[in-house]
Amino acid sequence: MSQPLWIPGVERIERANLSRFIALVQAETGDDSVTDYPGLYRFSIAHPEAFWCLVWDFCGIEAQGERTPVLVDGDKMPGARWFPNVRLNFAQNLLRFDDDRVALLFRGENGATERITYAQLRRRVAALAAALGAQGVTVGDRVAGFMPNLPDTVVAMLATASLGAIWSSCSPDFGVNGVLDRFGQIRPKVLFTAASYQYGGKRLDCLEKVAGFAREIDSIERIVVVPYLDRPESLEAVPRAVNLGDFVAPFAEAELEFVSLPFDHPLYIMYSSGTTGVPKCIVHSAGGALIQHLKEHVLHADVKREDNIFYYTTCGWMMWNWLVSALAVGATVVLYDGNPSWPDANALCNLADEFGISIFGTSAKWISAIEKAGIRPRESHRLPALKTILSTGSPLAPESFDYVYRDIKADVLLSSISGGTDIISCFALGAPILPVWRGELQCRGLGLKVEILDDDGRPVVEQTGELACSAPFPVMPVGFWNDPDGAKYRAAYFENQPGIWCHGDFAKLTGHDGIIIYGRSDATLNPGGVRIGTAEIYRQVEQLPEILESICIGQDWQGDVRVVLFVRLREGIVLDDALRERIRRQIRANTTPRHVPAKIVQVADIPRTISGKIVELAVRNVVHGRAVKNTDALANPQALALYRDLPELAE
Repeated sequence: MSQPLWIPGVERIERANLSRFIALVQAETGDDSVTDYPGLYRFSIAHPEAFWCLVWDFCGIEAQGERTPVLVDGDKMPGARWFPNVRLNFAQNLLRFDDDRVALLFRGENGATERITYAQLRRRVAALAAALGAQGVTVGDRVAGFMPNLPDTVVAMLATASLGAIWSSCSPDFGVNGVLDRFGQIRPKVLFTAASYQYGGKRLDCLEKVAGFAREIDSIERIVVVPYLDRPESLEAVPRAVNLGDFVAPFAEAELEFVSLPFDHPLYIMYSSGTTGVPKCIVHSAGGALIQHLKEHVLHADVKREDNIFYYTTCGWMMWNWLVSALAVGATVVLYDGNPSWPDANALCNLADEFGISIFGTSAKWISAIEKAGIRPRESHRLPALKTILSTGSPLAPESFDYVYRDIKADVLLSSISGGTDIISCFALGAPILPVWRGELQCRGLGLKVEILDDDGRPVVEQTGELACSAPFPVMPVGFWNDPDGAKYRAAYFENQPGIWCHGDFAKLTGHDGIIIYGRSDATLNPGGVRIGTAEIYRQVEQLPEILESICIGQDWQGDVRVVLFVRLREGIVLDDALRERIRRQIRANTTPRHVPAKIVQVADIPRTISGKIVELAVRNVVHGRAVKNTDALANPQALALYRDLPELAE
């Protein structure tokens, strides 16, 4: 039988927040079966009201009102309501500390560095909140950010939340139409933007784009310009614009106040990827995001006050929202803005060393990329504080697990995590008291009744199927914006299995009670009627040194579906018959004959969303001559042309 790649030591287990929480559950409930993670998970599913109240107490959530009833209409999904008599403020919980501990530690690609203590953060939020209030921002208004990953972005979000307004952001690499597709739907009252930012050594202007889309969104009453990287001499070209310093100057001595609101009051509007049409505007509640993020930070990621926690993300990806919630624990949140591989592939490892990062979050793609680049941090970096590596964005290949423990650090908790914008959190993730098994997400999230359903909707173990959640949970969206009867919301998650959240991942629950994700179920391949996850193919193909990355689709062909693999190769390498045969042998030897592609085609680029996810459905549409409805959601939409009318796919 295979052995785990990592087993937590006795001291790690004893010091874990999760171990203290298990002791609390035992003491409060007298339930002797809650002695380990499996027992705790079963308790959290069987007794959700007691579980979430204990999470509330353990994490110290600040609120007013009666906590009972905890759950109303718990038999409805959607439709259940959590803590209906509670009132709270999200920003108040993230700003509960007021001391000299560093709250935000920022590094820009250009070397810019900023340290902001919790006391300083509170003062900056107070001033900006007062300025927004004077601008007329009030409960339910929308405030948007077209911002790099700066401390000012965090300040703007917290100021917005303190007033009971709703924050929504996208990164400045979106084009004008992409922004209009998002902010045009929610009609913000105030927009925050940077003057410019740097990526890959290049200075990129924001104001020209802002001038373009702001004219089309007449709800915007004020545009607040953050002088990063420079302070513009004039803002005449940008309608209704003001520099941040001028905006807040009259309110430097303002007192910080918080508007108390219902648990399910909207906090964030997030966006679906938008590659199949106009993005869906997903509304998340303040209470749901707070209690779920605290559960994940404190129990699953083991965040403590002394930790420096980092996630490489833009402000257009939900991991930014997730990361910032670590302020509620009192940890130091490390922000980085720029290209993670500039000036070379060591950039983030250097950051981890310099800033003493203890919890380091990244994407599966980055881990694969630095391995391909020959980076061995274990030999070149010290990484003394590093205790946990988090990975998401796509399934983490088993070979990447090997690489982390061989070439990054042997004694580290590697947590592959999976969830999404839809729940602004995770369905499956890690736990510091559990072993790490190769290729597996360690566990299902506490309090979420996650199951794998077969084609008949029955829960299965050690079989592939649809990842689903069959009971309500607090961080379910409030709904979609501009969806008054909830029809779009129900269609997105509950159409296939009424009363059950179907997430759209093709997955398996393992004998270790872990999860393996095989890719998106809507991109699952079906040659000969057999369901195949694309991640299974990527794991094999990208082990070959000639291949930088790949994308796989199912092409309708002669009444069936055939597997087509596109590969991007290292510079100077050409796909020939010998390499095609090596690819096929690699896949056949490590998967099944069904996985072997019928066609392998070399391409110069692979299209991906701005958050870095490859877009299999968009490529499939192009191959079949169908329109891709929203190319503004892509970082490199020009790459789609590479897949149109390929002669190799006509025979």
